[in-house]
Amino acid sequence: MQDNVVPHTRVRTLREAIRKVRLGEVERSDVIVELQETERARLELLAEELKDVFKEVPEDDDQFSFQILPGSTPRLWIDVTSHIAVAGDRRTYRFLKDTRLGRVVILETAELDDMADCVTEYIAERILERERALEGDWLNTRLRAAVALEGIPKSKVGDASAWGPVLVAFLVGILAGIAGLVAYAWFANPLA
Repeated sequence: MQDNVVPHTRVRTLREAIRKVRLGEVERSDVIVELQETERARLELLAEELKDVFKEVPEDDDQFSFQILPGSTPRLWIDVTSHIAVAGDRRTYRFLKDTRLGRVVILETAELDDMADCVTEYIAERILERERALEGDWLNTRLRAAVALEGIPKSKVGDASAWGPVLVAFLVGILAGIAGLVAYAWFANPLA
């Protein structure tokens, strides 16, 4: 019945397939570049808002970086462990901190002012922590110097001899525990 109908044949070539794949890649890369530019622009707005705060950080305090680094996800780095990224909706700022227990979200907000306030408080806390650590080092040095002036040999300051009684008590406790376990095993399961 349909002997005189010529079936429509599609000619497939590798060149056409490569061209089609390349066009798709270009379209995807254009979208990715646009998204990254949008994220970077929002981070630059935040950095501009924090410009005066960044200037007030003491020059000898090298724990902060305050720079936007490009990448698949642009980030405004505050210090080595914390940064701000733009969330998937391209409007929300996400302040993240890497800790020993994993990544923690400090604040997630679409409000530029709220994020700037949070970052400012974070920087202030970090500066105070550093000052306390430096003060502790200074105090430790002063205490060691005072002990040396009183005639106590430096070898006795923080020496392991202070740990002797603690170590003896620990070993006695272990031996008592072993004896208790043996006695329990002996009397709990008597051989009949």
